[in-house]
Amino acid sequence: MDPTVSEPDSKPGLDYYEAVPYLLVVESVERAGEWRRRAEYPELPNCAAEADSVLEALDRLERERCRVLQELWERGAPIPVPRPPLSNARDLGDHRTARPGPAAV
Repeated sequence: MDPTVSEPDSKPGLDYYEAVPYLLVVESVERAGEWRRRAEYPELPNCAAEADSVLEALDRLERERCRVLQELWERGAPIPVPRPPLSNARDLGDHRTARPGPAAV
């Protein structure tokens, strides 16, 4: 049995925390005269990444999120859960294909 997977009536497994939709903040920051992209999950402790491009920053941030969650879970430290985990892709809504509709009157 994989201890990182939740079982009914037990402490949530790591998979539970990995499904939490944490607030994502992305911004451009200047470092030594160069512009960098900074991505962070402010609801997770020390979970941020910087890179030259947004995509690279997001990729690094995802790896950091997994590392932070794994570390907190293994230590038994409290893991922030500001909103319930997503159960599947439908919970994200269909924002990728949504088209603006007529203006409400």
